[in-house]
This record gives sequence, C-alpha cells and structure tokens, in this order.
Amino acid sequence: MKALITGASGFIGSHLAEALLKRGYEVRCMVRNTSALKWLDGLEFAFCRGDCRDPASLGEAVKGTDYVFHLAGLTKAKRDKEFYSVNAEGTRNLADAVLTENPSLKKFVFLSSQSAAGPSLEGQPVKESDVPNPVSHYGKSKLMAEEAVLEYAGKFPVVIIRPSAVYGPRDRDFFLLFKLLRSGFYPYWGVSRYSLIYVDDLVSGIIKAAENEESAGKIFFISDEKPYTNDELISLISGIYGKKPVKVPVPRALMSVIAGAASLLKGFPSVINRDKIRELSYRDWICDSSKASGELGFISKIRLKEGIKWTADWYRIHRWL
Repeated sequence: MKALITGASGFIGSHLAEALLKRGYEVRCMVRNTSALKWLDGLEFAFCRGDCRDPASLGEAVKGTDYVFHLAGLTKAKRDKEFYSVNAEGTRNLADAVLTENPSLKKFVFLSSQSAAGPSLEGQPVKESDVPNPVSHYGKSKLMAEEAVLEYAGKFPVVIIRPSAVYGPRDRDFFLLFKLLRSGFYPYWGVSRYSLIYVDDLVSGIIKAAENEESAGKIFFISDEKPYTNDELISLISGIYGKKPVKVPVPRALMSVIAGAASLLKGFPSVINRDKIRELSYRDWICDSSKASGELGFISKIRLKEGIKWTADWYRIHRWL
C-alpha cells in the first residue's frame, strides 16, 4: 500500500509515518521547503515538495497513492485569516487534487480536532452527532475543513478524525506545561476537565479508521475515554519532579490580555495566544470516543500516568528539560 502524509514532519505526522512504515506501507511525505525533517531522518521515506495553499504543487503528490493522510495545518497563527487559508482552503485544495488526479483513492483521512466540535457546554462529553459549536478561529477553520472534506464523500471515500488534546514525545505544546511546572509555578484559572490521548494511541486510531471499509463518510472522536482535571494533570507532571509547584491565580478576565501581550513580546505565534484563550475560557473539553471503540475496534492502551512518564523521559533524554 502507498500512503501520502501531509504534515509528516510534525509531531503527530512523524509518528504516523513511522507506524505506517512498520506496517509495510510505502510512505510519501509531503513537506514544504521550510519543513524541519529531523524526525524523519534515517528512515526509508519518499519525499515530495508541496504546500496545501498552492494547488499546482499537489497533483504529483497525490498521484498513485492508496491513502492520503491529511495532517498539515496551523494550530496557532499571527493573523486569524491564516487559519482559514491553511486549514480550510488548504484542505479543499488537497481534496480537489485527489478528485482530479487520483479519484480511485481507497481513503482520504483528515485529521481535524475536538476544537471543531467545541467545548462541553453542559458538562457532558460531546459526541459526533452533536451540533458543532467551535469557539476559536482555529476550531472554526477545522470545522470548515471538515465540511469541505464531506463535500467529496460521494466522489471518493473520506473519514474525519477529531482527536482530543494530544501529548507525547516530540510535542511542543504540552512541553510548555512541563517546563512551567519544573520552574516551580504555574498559572491557574480554576478547575477544568479535558479529554486526552497519547500520540501512539491516536496513530493507532487513525490507521484503524483508514483501513476500516465501513468508516467512509464518518467522523470519529479519539481519546482515552477518561476525563481528567487540570489538577490531576498538574499533580502527575509535578510528581515527576518531586515537588509541589506554586499555584498563581489568573483571573479569566485577564487571560486574553496576557496572551496578547505574550504574543507581541515574542514576535511569533505562541501556544498561549488569544485564540487559544478563547478555548481555555471554557471549563470542559471532554469528548465521547465510544463510536470509535464500537465501530473501529479502537482501544486506548496508554493511561495518563504512563504516558506522562514516557513523555517526560523523552524530554529529558533529548535535553528539552
């Protein structure tokens, strides 16, 4: 089997590329000229240059592939319109290239996000059947991308994956929390609940969705099924360092101001930005992945305590901490 992965040089994409290679796939990685390829070095991948914002660069990339795994996208941006040009229009461009150059594709797999569905407004896990209510530009752009993908569902098989918050080796977003807690303090704006998924489990779910013939045209949440409070997460991470960090109260009303100032000072998009704060201002981000369990046979194998330890060990080995 031949697979194309967009976003292959990133956190999730590089793990997926390795997993597919181990399963005997021929893996083609679409990368941009500016992509850092260190996670892909030394493995037998084919590479092609392409950018989802440039339709002319996509035709050759999708030709001759059995599966397209579309993981490329922006999670943070300096300008809100960039979310839509990359996440929404870029996805449409790629799907259109498949329709033109490879309509006999076995499956187009789009990695969306729980952000496309929005928070759990009633405190109950959101389900695929719920009406989406994204609260950030990132989430809205991902929902628009989902809608674009589903427009092609009658022309070639598509499936959409909505992962919860993803953590694991190579991730830079959760790394910020690890780094903060090692310093001995962390900002706190009240108890929140989150669904989480270790990257290896997510990759397993992505592959199951791709290879399952009954998944076409469907959306699946992927998480480890157990909601966690931010206090539980902080306790597990700080326990690795053997100390109790100081809680610094941050009023929710000031979170957006602080995030905006941080972005201006850095001069580049930060994981803590105004768009992300729009999401963090909601208490519950939990989802129900029982559909993936029932229809795909997906089972999360890595519990949070184990996954956090493995992630911390990786950060230490690679001298991030």
